[in-house]
Amino acid sequence: MHYTKRMKDLREDSDLKQENVAKVLNITRQQYQLYESGKRKLPIDKLMDICKFYNVSADYLLGFTDTYKELPNKQHPKD
Repeated sequence: MHYTKRMKDLREDSDLKQENVAKVLNITRQQYQLYESGKRKLPIDKLMDICKFYNVSADYLLGFTDTYKELPNKQHPKD
């Protein structure tokens, strides 16, 4: 699975909008949309931030493994 699909799936599974994730990454919604659509390559620092935010490994996000582990008490901003 391509990482852009995983990014979108994680966001949608968490009931978040692109604006929510962009805010966490300290970027614009437009910039996030370019990453999620694959029109712009995801920088390693943003990859790390996304992995921390969703509490998943880079291997999972990049599609090297399908093992997903979520820790309890994960919180997402919805504003």
